[in-house]
Amino acid sequence: MGLYLKQNETRSELRQRIEKELQEKARKRSEDTVDLPDGVEDSAYVKDTKSTTGLAWVWLGIFIAVIALIIWLLVSTL
Repeated sequence: MGLYLKQNETRSELRQRIEKELQEKARKRSEDTVDLPDGVEDSAYVKDTKSTTGLAWVWLGIFIAVIALIIWLLVSTL
């Protein structure tokens, strides 16, 4: 019985040591992380670009009207 308890104590000490090492690694890794670019606002292709204006809805409406006209002409000629 005493040998069994000693084995459990050894395992628990090993577990505690491994847990402590993993916590230290995680803490070190979290300290080493740098604020990485998000890939959208920090990208070079976004530089010197303009945001969409209010006229985008007008152009979208014109585009839809032209597509509707083309479909109507195709259907009416058949």
